[in-house]
Amino acid sequence: MESVLESVKSGIIRAITGAAEKARAEGKIDFETLPEFVLEVPREKGHGDFATNIAMLLARHVKMQPRRVAEMINEYLDTAGTWVARREIAGPGFINFFLDSGWMYAVLPRIEEQGNRYGSSDTGRGKKVQVEFVSANPTGLLHMGNARGAALGDTMASLLQAAGFDVSREFYINDAGNQIENFGKSLEARYLQQLGHEVPFPEDGYHGQDIIDTVTGIIKNDGDKYVDVDPVLRREFFIKHALEEKLNAIKRSLENFGVKYDNWFSEQTLHESGAIDKVLDELRERGSIYENDNALWFKSTEFGDEKDEVVVRSNGTPTYFAADIAYHKNKFERGFEWLINIWGADHHGHVRRLKGAVEALGYDPDNLDIVLMQLVRLFRDGEIIRMSKRSGEFVTLDDLVEEVGRDAARYFFVMRSADSHLDFDMDLAKSQSTDNPVYYIQYAHARICSIIRQLEEKGGALPEARDCNLLLLKETAEMDLIRKMIDFPEEVSEAAVNLEPHRIARYAHELAGLFHSFYNSHRVIVEDRELQDARLALVISTRTVVGRALELLGLTAPESM
Repeated sequence: MESVLESVKSGIIRAITGAAEKARAEGKIDFETLPEFVLEVPREKGHGDFATNIAMLLARHVKMQPRRVAEMINEYLDTAGTWVARREIAGPGFINFFLDSGWMYAVLPRIEEQGNRYGSSDTGRGKKVQVEFVSANPTGLLHMGNARGAALGDTMASLLQAAGFDVSREFYINDAGNQIENFGKSLEARYLQQLGHEVPFPEDGYHGQDIIDTVTGIIKNDGDKYVDVDPVLRREFFIKHALEEKLNAIKRSLENFGVKYDNWFSEQTLHESGAIDKVLDELRERGSIYENDNALWFKSTEFGDEKDEVVVRSNGTPTYFAADIAYHKNKFERGFEWLINIWGADHHGHVRRLKGAVEALGYDPDNLDIVLMQLVRLFRDGEIIRMSKRSGEFVTLDDLVEEVGRDAARYFFVMRSADSHLDFDMDLAKSQSTDNPVYYIQYAHARICSIIRQLEEKGGALPEARDCNLLLLKETAEMDLIRKMIDFPEEVSEAAVNLEPHRIARYAHELAGLFHSFYNSHRVIVEDRELQDARLALVISTRTVVGRALELLGLTAPESM
């Protein structure tokens, strides 16, 4: 269903198009094809509700001054039935449209009718999208980078679903390669050390307390059973046991964070199935791989990269990049039309070569989007919390959720654009004050629920928006709220298509602010029954939209606080 805003804009666009065609038919202007013009909301309220640039675009074709073209189009404009109250020509040739405020009231019955579906659209038309995010090495606990990726990826997926895409969330398990070998050596060293054997710890080993906890559990169950076992077999057992334990812990942490995946994909399966060898053979046939120094190289420089990249080392071992190529081919083979990866900014050098490999395989590289997210700095008491993955000293996702709560953690991770560095103030996230954006938004929802409870306690009934005299809503605070809710479907669609979940975080905060301003200056439950019903319809719609925004962000909508 077309949104209220889309419906109004469509009517004005048809009127503009008709006016241009009439001017051409009358011989006033001459053009072959009408250029693609825009109708948008001006930055300044004084410039109207909408403005179009059609005159500036047509002026290039008809070789006339833009203002003169605007005057001709304006002369033939028939705005009957479009809610346009007046129009004016401004600046170099913009046509500004000022609407009768009556157009906005239609949104309240629309929100009431659609309920929690308000904001959804068919923008994506069922296009199959895969969002791959977090994909942490299953060798330890989830850290702040993983946490931000989880919030971003899950919120993006929710927004894409709301915008009509067919979405699948996927976690890529890095359970092969050097990091797994080092993982096994770390477990082995800690196991033997815990049993009193003096053995060195591997230089590239994993230092976290969780490694010690894992081998402590093994010792508790099996004692020194593995001391005399062949080291290769011993490490294989430790790796298998620990991977299962770590993956289960990762799944629990993410589910506690509100994130559930549709699929968990093992890198190891690419090695076992021969998929890596197969994709390398295909690239070789396509002329995109060559041999040098006993290694195989992908011609990534042919796709804009600074240097070619090794895909098989001189010892015959495929690189992580080779597995990544096979994995992305597998994604396309599963029917996904749009691939979205959430990566840490430290992987920026890998982007161009992966998109190049996708293109070399015959796929459109524009169907792969890689969102690079910047670092998170945690603050407590105004001081940065120093963290080091290498030493195993860092705040885990579980630690964060336990301290500040899931809602605050998720909101803070998405409230800034992914490409912006994020300073996470833990004291602010925990505070129950209007300075805390999460509290501020949720408090708006709870306040509305309180108003409704007050009405019910007095024996009052909730009105239906379509039966209310909504024309009574004419105060600035009321009209600002209505106008903001009209924008919600477009905000969701734009946030989804452009992979910008921070837009919904910002929108929710702005909508809550408009509600608080309204609440502080106008009473809802009043003696005038007609006015009361109209304002109740307004706040009920506001509750619906605030609640929907919170839901898309993965947050709860409390009824009391």
